[in-house]
Amino acid sequence: MPDSADPRAPQGRPARREPLPFSPPDIGQAEIDEVVDSLRSGWITTGHKVKRFEADFAAYVGCPHAVALNSATAGLFLGLKALGIGPGDEVITTPYTFAATINVILHAGATPVLADVRREDFNIDPAAVAAAVTPRTRAVIPVHFAGRPCDMDAIGALAARHGLAVVEDAAHAIGAEHRGRRIGTLSALTVFSLHAVKNVTTAEGGMVCTADQGLADRIRVMALHGMNKDAWKRFATGGTWRYDIVELGYKHNMTDLQAAIGIHQLAKVERFRERRLAIVRRYRAGLGDLPQLTLPGDTADGRHAWHLFPVLLDPDRLAVDRDRFIGLLAERNITANVHYIAAHLFSYYRDVHGYQPGDFPVAEWLSDREVTLPLYTRLTDDDVDDVIAAVRGIITANTR
Repeated sequence: MPDSADPRAPQGRPARREPLPFSPPDIGQAEIDEVVDSLRSGWITTGHKVKRFEADFAAYVGCPHAVALNSATAGLFLGLKALGIGPGDEVITTPYTFAATINVILHAGATPVLADVRREDFNIDPAAVAAAVTPRTRAVIPVHFAGRPCDMDAIGALAARHGLAVVEDAAHAIGAEHRGRRIGTLSALTVFSLHAVKNVTTAEGGMVCTADQGLADRIRVMALHGMNKDAWKRFATGGTWRYDIVELGYKHNMTDLQAAIGIHQLAKVERFRERRLAIVRRYRAGLGDLPQLTLPGDTADGRHAWHLFPVLLDPDRLAVDRDRFIGLLAERNITANVHYIAAHLFSYYRDVHGYQPGDFPVAEWLSDREVTLPLYTRLTDDDVDDVIAAVRGIITANTR
């Protein structure tokens, strides 16, 4: 059947005239004023606003320690280093994630071992994790895809049985909960992303949460060259210029300019989530009757953060493939995305680590079908209805 349907939506809704972006940040005047205050203060690198943001974040999550960094990637990497994971060690994670989750294992000198995911929630399958454990396994990195928590009971029990550390990749999951406990309080380390497209942003940034003061202290030292004092401690009233290099460190600190944004973003996180949830409900009402489309489910034993709204196309019911579907949305001024290409299909991992198509069939099945629709707080109801109309129009015109 043709894939060039009338661009007018069903029931005569006019086509959208202006492009709808995929995921712009929601920055208000409070964030702008706080950044300006930092600029005027003369202190723009790591200082008292980073400390305030860390304290606010720890209080929100309910964990004793939060360490602000320049990215979640840095948090995962430093977390592995702080746990002493390196050459000769294996770390199990998912192929259905952004490349950073796997890259940090390699940068730490360890070997990534991939375990397939579950169709119903895109999250790592605890049974596949159990099958992947060897005597060299030191840690597991579960990824809470789209903000839906993994089965942390099963993963935690398995880790305890084998003496493994759990480092949660919660890049999508600020505000999510598992069985009444906030993500960030369940494991040795949890790492959140504060990238520009995330539910809470500092433009670029990350936060590590832990109950272990020793891990927090070591990550903090490694994040700034291995110095035992940062500049704020050295130059604040009563401080001293003298410091020591206590280990080989890196450069992963957050600045006060970033924290100035994050302080006020974090204060809005619950309001942001409520708006995201309202959009999810509108999508479900508008698209839930389409058999050609599988909508994401909620979590039965916790709280979803709703960072993404991933839908699955049924290729047996449609006369267009996923890429053409996205192209048709673009023709209607709707920007969509894909989360993710299964990581083992990328040429680097194939060439260097020997992965092949077919190694992780569930991840590949999802990767072939997934489309991420816009989901962010600045979407109006009319915007959401434009997306719904575009999706329905394409599916109506291209059903087998």
